[in-house]
Amino acid sequence: MKIRAAMAIISCFVSCLFAVSTVADEIGFLSPIVGSNPGVTIADVKSGGAPWVVRHGFAVLNDEGRLRVDLRGLILAGVGTPGPVTAVAGSVVCGDAVAATTDSVLLSVDGNAEIHQKLQLPSPCLGTIVLIRAAAFNGTPLPAPGPWIAATGLVKDSDSNHDN
Repeated sequence: MKIRAAMAIISCFVSCLFAVSTVADEIGFLSPIVGSNPGVTIADVKSGGAPWVVRHGFAVLNDEGRLRVDLRGLILAGVGTPGPVTAVAGSVVCGDAVAATTDSVLLSVDGNAEIHQKLQLPSPCLGTIVLIRAAAFNGTPLPAPGPWIAATGLVKDSDSNHDN
């Protein structure tokens, strides 16, 4: 009886290890998304001209190039809405260059958007960053995505008034 119980426990343990390793293999990159500040350039893409905040956001990129971005509350810090930005696109940066950019998706008046797209990326994609870029203003699509307004790989600064 003890041998059966031990075998059942070992079997469950091995199954769980296999499931965890399978999920880990599928997620090559997972990171929170935070808003931008003016005057920052990443991979030759300039940030927007005003500060942006994100209530909740994350990006997941798997080894096959499937990108999933979930944004909630992407708004201009001083305005409380996305202002004139009505669509966004996601650009994946590998190294110090934009490797691929998604199609644009609508940004709601509350600053919510979801991006789900498969991209062709170099393997490996070193130093991965996902930029969220303005793709339409007042309902008019841009010919190419514009400045980035949120990104992964940044640290949210909750206190910008530091004493020296």
